[in-house]
Amino acid sequence: MRVLVIDDDEELAETIALGLRRERMAVDVAFDGAAGLERALVTTYDVIVLDRDLPLLHGDDVCAALIAVERGSRVLMLTAAGSTEDLVDGLGRGADDYLGKPFAFAELIARIRALLRRTHPAVPPVLVGGGIVLDPARRHASRGGRSLDLGPKEFAVLELLLAARGRVVSAEELLERVWDEAADPFTTAVKVTVSRLRRKLGEPRIIHTVAQAGYRVREDPS
Repeated sequence: MRVLVIDDDEELAETIALGLRRERMAVDVAFDGAAGLERALVTTYDVIVLDRDLPLLHGDDVCAALIAVERGSRVLMLTAAGSTEDLVDGLGRGADDYLGKPFAFAELIARIRALLRRTHPAVPPVLVGGGIVLDPARRHASRGGRSLDLGPKEFAVLELLLAARGRVVSAEELLERVWDEAADPFTTAVKVTVSRLRRKLGEPRIIHTVAQAGYRVREDPS
């Protein structure tokens, strides 16, 4: 999952980003509305956490611009004002959800994950394939009953491949969904991570390379 956090409170924005990264999300940060909108128009985000009271470009205007170009990102609007009128106004301007400050981080995570489920086709809470059982909520993966010691990127790549249900996932999509804007588009990070993941999964190999297309999970080792 890739998330953009737009908030002029730099300390809060970085704290949110750090917490989301610990939840295995790729996160970019912007500190004003203009910079946030620029990033949102260039990169496809699953969810945008958008503060309403932003400098340079108000959060309402950022939200309206995103709707106008139909980017498809879900918008979770944050505001220090928590009245019913603010809620109705924020949702009326196109936000998908609304959260008043201060908020519990656990609630923020729950709302982001709920928005993600609305963005992508529903997937089972526990992903299974090729003898692998992966539970994103518990951050646990096993194969054939053997617990897998996976790093954050390895876990995220495996989760994305299993969720694709046999669809070929390009290296570009993996880089965009698992890493963030700091990643070099010419990096070998995806190839290296997949290689490490294959070693940890063991035989028979279930992550197959599709020439000039990407990777997919197939239970048939042939």
